Amino acid sequence: MVGLSVSALMTMLLRFTSFARLTLAGAFYSLTLSGCLSPITLNRAVTAYDEAVTDAISKQLLINIARAHRHQPIHFTGVSNIAATFDFRVNAGATPALTGDTGMTLVPTFGGSVAENPTISIVPIEGEEFTKRLLTPFQETKFVLLLRQRFDIDLMLRLMMQELRIKQDGREVAFRNTPSDKQGYEMFRRVVTHLSAIQDQNQLYAEPLISHRTWTIPANSVSAEGFQSLQNEYLLTYNQKDATYTLQKPIVGRVLITNYDPDTLSPEEREQLIYETQNGHVSDVSFDIRPGHFGGEYPLRGNFRLRSFNTILSALGRGLEEEREYHVEKDPRTMPVEENPVHTIELVMSDSAPSDADMSVKFHGKHYAVDTTGPLTRWNRKGFQLLYFLFQMTVSEVPRVGVPSITIAK
Repeated sequence: MVGLSVSALMTMLLRFTSFARLTLAGAFYSLTLSGCLSPITLNRAVTAYDEAVTDAISKQLLINIARAHRHQPIHFTGVSNIAATFDFRVNAGATPALTGDTGMTLVPTFGGSVAENPTISIVPIEGEEFTKRLLTPFQETKFVLLLRQRFDIDLMLRLMMQELRIKQDGREVAFRNTPSDKQGYEMFRRVVTHLSAIQDQNQLYAEPLISHRTWTIPANSVSAEGFQSLQNEYLLTYNQKDATYTLQKPIVGRVLITNYDPDTLSPEEREQLIYETQNGHVSDVSFDIRPGHFGGEYPLRGNFRLRSFNTILSALGRGLEEEREYHVEKDPRTMPVEENPVHTIELVMSDSAPSDADMSVKFHGKHYAVDTTGPLTRWNRKGFQLLYFLFQMTVSEVPRVGVPSITIAK
C-alpha cells in the first residue's frame, strides 16, 4: 500500500468535494435545461404544424382555382390527424481534464437531446364526402353565420351566390351571377351594391323571424302527466277566472335580411312573412327592403340562391379569362358605397412567380396568385380568407336553434 501525505489526502478530498458539487450542479442544470427545452420545443412544433397545414390548404385552394380555369377536375386532400411524440433526454457525468495538476482534475459533462416522431394522416376527399362537401350548395345557416363575423355582405353575396330571384309581373325571374349573362349579372350587382350601402350605414338586419302562437284549453282536461308534458314544450299560464290554461309556443322562421327591425312588425305581419318564407329552399337567403326605412328608395324583395363550393371555385377560375367581371355602376337610387370592386377576388396569372404575392402556385407552366399589390389588397385578402372559411365550413352542419339576432354592420 502506497502511503500518502496529509497534504495529498487533503488535496484529493478537496478535489472530490469540488467534483461532487460540480456534478450535482451539472445534473441540476441538465434537469433545468430539459424543463425549459420541453415547452419551447412543443410550442415551436405546434406553430410549425399549424403553419404547414394552413399553407397547404391555401395552396390547394389556389391550385384548384387553376384547375377550374383549365376545366380540369378539382381535388382536395385533407390532413385529418397529427400525432407527434417527443422524447426529451438529459445526461450528466465527469471526465478527466486534459490538463491539471497530476492529471487528477475531473470535469463534469452534461447535455440533452430531443427526438420527434410525428404521425400525420392525409386523407383525400372523395366519394360521398366529395359530394356533400364540394358539390352540395351551401345552406342559409352558414351564410348567416359568416355574416355575423362582420364580413362585407357584398363580398359574401358575390362569392357565394349563384343567382338572384325576384318576382316581376306575378312570376319569379332569375338573374344569374355570371358576367356572360349581361342583363342578369348587372341586375345582380346593383342589388348587391344596394344592400352593401345599407350595411355601410349599420342599417342592415339579419334576424330569424319569430312569432308566438297561443292556445287556450280547459284546466280540467289536463291530467298530471299531461301537465308535465305540456310544460316541456309550451309556456303555460293558468287563468283562475275561467279555469283555463293558456299555452304559448315561439315559432322560429327563416332568417330575413331587412332594412328594418323585424321586432317592430305586428304579430300578423311576422306570421305572414314566416308563412311566405318557411317553404323556401334551404339554400335560399331571403331579403325584404321596404320603403320608409333607410335604403327604401329602392324597394326590393326576393331571395338569393347559394352556390356549392365547386361552383365558387369554377366561377373564380373562369373569371381569369372566359368570364371576366366588369364594373357595374350602382342604381341611381342607391346611396354612395364605400367599395364596389370590379373583381370578387382579383387573381393574377403570370409566366413567372410574382415576387410580391403572399403565396403562389404553379400549374401547367403558369403561376397563380391573389393580387395583393394594388389599392384593393384588403378586399382581396378578405375574399381569400372567406374562401378558406367556406372550405372549412363544408365539414359540418351549423345548427339553427338558439342563434341570437343581431344587426349586421361592418
